[in-house]
Amino acid sequence: MKDNLIHLVRENIANLQPYQSARRIGGNGSIWLNANECPISSSFTTNIKSFNRYPESQPKNLISSYSNYACLSNDQVLVTRGADEGIELLIKAFCNPGKDAIICCPPTYDMYAINASILNVEVKEIPIFKDTWKIDLKNIQRNLDRVKLIYICNPNNPTGSIIPKKDIINLLKMTFKRALVIIDEAYIEFSSKDSMVNFLKCYPHLIILRTLSKAFALAGIRCGFTLANKGIINVLNKIISPYPISTIVSDIAEQALTEKGIKEMKNRVLKINLNRDWLICKLEKISLVKKIFNSHANYVLVRFYMHKKIFQKLWEKGIILRNQDHKIHLKKCLRISIGSYSECLRLIEEIKILSHI
Repeated sequence: MKDNLIHLVRENIANLQPYQSARRIGGNGSIWLNANECPISSSFTTNIKSFNRYPESQPKNLISSYSNYACLSNDQVLVTRGADEGIELLIKAFCNPGKDAIICCPPTYDMYAINASILNVEVKEIPIFKDTWKIDLKNIQRNLDRVKLIYICNPNNPTGSIIPKKDIINLLKMTFKRALVIIDEAYIEFSSKDSMVNFLKCYPHLIILRTLSKAFALAGIRCGFTLANKGIINVLNKIISPYPISTIVSDIAEQALTEKGIKEMKNRVLKINLNRDWLICKLEKISLVKKIFNSHANYVLVRFYMHKKIFQKLWEKGIILRNQDHKIHLKKCLRISIGSYSECLRLIEEIKILSHI
């Protein structure tokens, strides 16, 4: 049966390499440091008793809660299944398959390119500069032909770096009336001063993606937001699925966005940033470490001597990291999500043991 049906698959899907999510890669872990999840969980309760009715397509209370948090009006916010759905919706809405293109700047989050490939939209990759991690504005400008969307992850995953605001503003100026600029701020709470949200009023082609998966410690509920001008939100509302946000997800997300929930998030961010600084300090003293890249997020990118051995030995001990060696500019690099203090301590102890073998 499989052989009789496989020829029906679209050619670009048959040849597609799927996104290698942390769970898809697997591992028998006791310490998970490969998905940039928050190690500090929060507890929620719900008074919802019945589930026989469909939820609101765009829950008004949730949108109001997030617009208050982001200091925007309600008509500038779209709630989605994680920021990932926002990435996909934008390509669906603005890119003609087989005709238009997007730009992304590797090494970066793979789902920009994968979503475009799924939808048969060309991907123009303009790598960021090695080590400085700045975007290549001149090369982007030279490649704007047929480009509708430009995806910039800031802080960038997996480098942890920040794109200077002046560079993003220059990018916005050169793309005015030509392309939309999407800033993925999934990790922005770890470096809140670098958000571009205040520039939405100045640049109608600026779009910002957000999520509750990272700093809000809610990766399990899959809730994200697209922030843009009213016209763009109206377009995306045309194509989003009828009921993307379940009643339970909406209820938990609203609780997370209360004054109490936001305060807890900020305390959580403070703890993780302190753990990150402690981890970096300890890694700097280990001989197997070749270079540690400055991070503004809840992970750190490290170039190791014998990175394969370190990755495998830690894997065997249940400490699961993310191997980035296959990506441009990231030879011998491992990305380490910031865990709890005890998890970071265990990681350091195990790497120290390997350094003496």
